[in-house]
Amino acid sequence: MTFWTYMLRCRDGSYYIGHTDHLEYRFGEHQAGEVSGYTATRRPVELVWSAEFSTRVEALEAERQVKGWSRAKKEALIRGDWPAIRRLASRANILRDEEEPSPSSVSASPQDERTQTNPVRPEERLSPGEGASRRTAAPPPVIILVRPQLGENIGKAARAMLNFGLTELRLVAPRDGWPNPDAGPVAAGADVVLAEARVFDSLADAVADCTTIYATTVRKRGVMKPVLTPEAAARAVHTEAGRSAYVFGAERSGLETDDVALAHAIVTVPINPAFASLNLAQAVILLAYEWSKHAPGEGEGGVALASPPTVALDPVAPHGELEELIQHLVRDLDASGYFNPPERTEATLRTLRTALTKTGWSHNDIRMMHGVITSLGRTPRAR
Repeated sequence: MTFWTYMLRCRDGSYYIGHTDHLEYRFGEHQAGEVSGYTATRRPVELVWSAEFSTRVEALEAERQVKGWSRAKKEALIRGDWPAIRRLASRANILRDEEEPSPSSVSASPQDERTQTNPVRPEERLSPGEGASRRTAAPPPVIILVRPQLGENIGKAARAMLNFGLTELRLVAPRDGWPNPDAGPVAAGADVVLAEARVFDSLADAVADCTTIYATTVRKRGVMKPVLTPEAAARAVHTEAGRSAYVFGAERSGLETDDVALAHAIVTVPINPAFASLNLAQAVILLAYEWSKHAPGEGEGGVALASPPTVALDPVAPHGELEELIQHLVRDLDASGYFNPPERTEATLRTLRTALTKTGWSHNDIRMMHGVITSLGRTPRAR
């Protein structure tokens, strides 16, 4: 059986990447608006590139890879400009950046002979074994929302995903259909997640290409499954070669028993038993964050996550400066009669010195404290 990875150019100039086992039929569905989601509102579409694969796994891997490419690299692929692709990226997995395809590898679009597609030649494809050995990181998990009720919650979940580098969102039978105009505003810029979201009629269809499925629920619902924390699940996802999926239920009722039965394991968040109430976006962000802690960098096919910039502390001043501050303070304290009774002066000085040397005073800190001590010794100004 043959599978294809394909790229469509939409009316607005954007690109859609997918995979299928029947290219002409699938292209016709996109043209007719029968594929809900991204292309339905951006027709007409044009098939600009496709590649054949012998297995669905290879086609899916190619789809995932091309989705992560920049616009310039996608357009180089459409032209068949392999030298340009090599310049635009350091490595590739299913699609190898090695050489320009020969003219014989170019075929015509099923709808328009003027539209050229550039399949990857068999010798340019990695065998399944070779692909596994060269892969440096497990693919990011898919986030699946089952029967989500509110568009706002879908948008919030998309925002949570993109914060931690996850971009593939799948929706199973959303109550209000898809696209949903209420999702965009609350996504706060996570438009790429919403634009590429895919809709399925059933959870079984949504996880068909996944090898490990994690159901997020606080209850086992009569189904005996291993129960993991988000941290343990994230570690497992990073060690699995295939695609993993995190599955979330509807806002009001969560996952049904049949949904949980499809999963390989249950993910449960340790939570206050007196108030076990997480909303959908909170649940998504918990799992996305745990996954992100071990996510690969951008150069390895992942998203480079960054912590807020740190500000270096001022260097600690030489001890001589601190000693001058101590002596300044002691002089003023002595003048004010602080050391009383006199026989306790030595012990008081020792305690004072111990307190002041605990802190790593910088040059600016010491200058400021000199000013504070001097100011306290002055006569207050009339107001």
